[in-house]
Amino acid sequence: MSGSDDRSGEGREGLNRPRQPRLPLTGLRIISFEQFGAGPFATMNLADLGAEVVKVEQPATEGELPGDIARHTGGHALGENDSQYFQTFNRNKRSLTLDLRKPGARDALHRLVREADAVLNNLRGDLPAKLGLDYAALGQVKPGIVCVHLSGYGRTGPRAAWPAYDYLAQAEAGFCAMTGEPDALPARAGLSLVDFLSGLTAATALLAGVMGARASGRGCDMDVSLYDVAMQNLTYVATWYLNDGTVVPRRPRGGHPSVVPCEMFPTVDGHVFVMCIKPGFWRSFCQIAGVPDLVADPRFKGFDDRLANREDLMRALDPVMRARSSAQWVEALAGKVPVAPVLSLAEALDNPYFRAQGGVLDLPHPARDNLKVVASAIRLDGQRLPGRAAPAHGADSAAVLAEAGYTESEIAQLRALGAV
Repeated sequence: MSGSDDRSGEGREGLNRPRQPRLPLTGLRIISFEQFGAGPFATMNLADLGAEVVKVEQPATEGELPGDIARHTGGHALGENDSQYFQTFNRNKRSLTLDLRKPGARDALHRLVREADAVLNNLRGDLPAKLGLDYAALGQVKPGIVCVHLSGYGRTGPRAAWPAYDYLAQAEAGFCAMTGEPDALPARAGLSLVDFLSGLTAATALLAGVMGARASGRGCDMDVSLYDVAMQNLTYVATWYLNDGTVVPRRPRGGHPSVVPCEMFPTVDGHVFVMCIKPGFWRSFCQIAGVPDLVADPRFKGFDDRLANREDLMRALDPVMRARSSAQWVEALAGKVPVAPVLSLAEALDNPYFRAQGGVLDLPHPARDNLKVVASAIRLDGQRLPGRAAPAHGADSAAVLAEAGYTESEIAQLRALGAV
């Protein structure tokens, strides 16, 4: 494991790419026992920035699906043991098969750890200690190793052994209760936002742990749980409740809890979201919408006034908003009042602005030359980060083990034992 993550066009797999600048996390080595979304999302964001991520997966065994379950999730297969879902979360990584329950596998792990900066897992909370993935075990191999644990409920307490998923965290943390129209059933977000927030939190924890370890020479355990992340992201509504007992109700049209107008408005062909967060935006909106008299109306003069008389304001504004199309309102308000069209998924991905900003990343793949994913949101010196397709199951096992000092015959022995 030499940290040779080269995406300049001269690296592994013979990809012809333009030379890219040195990525800022080049030289950071991560061993990751990960599956599904949260853990892989954490390490992919680091791999995009140049970290070498060795993704550890289960070898093929009779009666079980091989590797990360994401390889077999969501349909849209890309040949054997691969899918578009898997490609969404695993670009720029290497794949090593290793079964820690088999003879010789723990030694292989320890050899890899000696050359790594961090070991991440998103296993159930009771498993890292059993599998020797915590600092108590790996700190003896390398004192500077950072062990990041991304679990459902943490590694201690009565829920440590509970399986957990994003939808459950959204439900228990109050996200569902706050989402949707006031008279509708509670609703989850359309995407697994807690998984993604947890992945980004784990990536932050990993980087912080590595910085500390490089300064002190001593690593640590870093724990992140879906439940804690979901609760942390209640943010200001939690503060209002904890201090004043305020429970934020659902607002019609996805409206802001205290600012009006800050919500969806009907147009002749759809909806737009308008946010008059500042007094100046409210004045500009009224001028552009052709209702300047509303600015001086005592019912709508200040934030508190508009909030108290929200229904009257909507009755005044709805006919005005329905007189133009969404595109006409965006054109009229753009740059003057915060506004966005309410788009479908297809419209969002086909949006000319999104495409012009380089939002789609091409990942040439053996099964599909034109495979496309959404690019990283981070730009380096103004450029989108490069990417290569996620690896085939176990594609890098021999190379990774050889870099750790294994001979061909030793690798063959591990295979014979079912460890690789």
